[in-house]
Amino acid sequence: MNEQTPDPGHDVLDPAVAARLKRDASGLVAAVVQQHDTKEVLMLGWMDDEALRRTLTEGRVTFWSRSRQEYWRKGDTSGHVQRVHSVSLDCDGDALLVQVDQTGAACHTGTRSCFDGRDLGASAAV
Repeated sequence: MNEQTPDPGHDVLDPAVAARLKRDASGLVAAVVQQHDTKEVLMLGWMDDEALRRTLTEGRVTFWSRSRQEYWRKGDTSGHVQRVHSVSLDCDGDALLVQVDQTGAACHTGTRSCFDGRDLGASAAV
């Protein structure tokens, strides 16, 4: 079975959950990943129904890679695993908050967060 299609022998995403999702034109929902205890924002990834199903049922975060057009599970090659603590849907149904216990770096550049050292210098509102 190739990585691009779900195995027909596995369950599908709960229809009640699937009905609440508002996907983009590619069928994807943004998934913000946050360290569960410190609330540090680690990264943003994309999920389709199958990636979300795997994330909810397997205890590890799975994403859909828009560039490679395949599923990938964080940590399978790097060892920087994301173990799921909770998954929440925002009020509009178009974004997920995935709280994890992150092992090692979350960013492919090797930093803890994809947002480390990337502040754009916005001025604080008065």
